[in-house]
Amino acid sequence: MISVTDETGRLSGRELGRLEELLGLYADAAGAGTLPELPEGMPRFSLVLTDDPGIAALNARDRGVPEPTDVLSYPANEPDDAGFPVLPFLGDVFVSLDTATRQAEEAGHSPETEVLLLAAHGFTHLRGYDHQTEDEWEIFRKEQARMLALVERTGTA
Repeated sequence: MISVTDETGRLSGRELGRLEELLGLYADAAGAGTLPELPEGMPRFSLVLTDDPGIAALNARDRGVPEPTDVLSYPANEPDDAGFPVLPFLGDVFVSLDTATRQAEEAGHSPETEVLLLAAHGFTHLRGYDHQTEDEWEIFRKEQARMLALVERTGTA
């Protein structure tokens, strides 16, 4: 289960449900099922949809960059958390609907598809990956391609 919250109020319940469903399918295919079992009703991770001012405030506070970005990830576990138990809840992913909409237009696909691609990117961060080098970007490209294939296969976005 994935929790999706729309802080902007722009998406319908149906749209939010579709995002939850596709993200759940993606997370299962990406190996989330190999993580510790979740307590009943607990999501694997949460996706929070916000706007440019909302994500800019987070970006300024947490990264020192006072401008909007497309996606931010807040893992519950960090790679250097040696000795701590691995939590079944991976963390939170924030996506700016404003930025996602602009990027979708540039890429020639729907805003929903862009949100799903950004969520896959954020989920990859929650799983402990980073992209400081070109080689490290490869896992992110693969995961976003996996999400795009799922979107195309289901024909829902």
